[in-house]
Amino acid sequence: MNIAIVCEYNPFHFGHLYQIKQIKNIFPQANIIAIMSGNVVQRGEFSILDKFYKTKIALEYGIDCVIEIPSVFSLQSAENFSRYAVKIIDAIKCDYISFGIESEIEDLISYRDFIIEN
Repeated sequence: MNIAIVCEYNPFHFGHLYQIKQIKNIFPQANIIAIMSGNVVQRGEFSILDKFYKTKIALEYGIDCVIEIPSVFSLQSAENFSRYAVKIIDAIKCDYISFGIESEIEDLISYRDFIIEN
């Protein structure tokens, strides 16, 4: 089983580590694949850490494979950034996508319901 995380790790923090640990706890046999921006992040800024160091950190903390989102896609809007990340995930046949949110889960569910209804 392969589980993808779309990420930037700019910088890697305890929330990222928590996400990886939760995936490992729920799916201990799964491969975790980070679909990650490189030296340029989604907001068009240069990453605090270069892509090789971010990859090293990701691998040290439990990611099994890192695939870079090409800069031409990571420089685009959040909508296009995520669209191309999901295209990569689809192409490599991941079973699940895991993502973190900074708001309450109820907000996400409410937003989902709004999108479905409209």
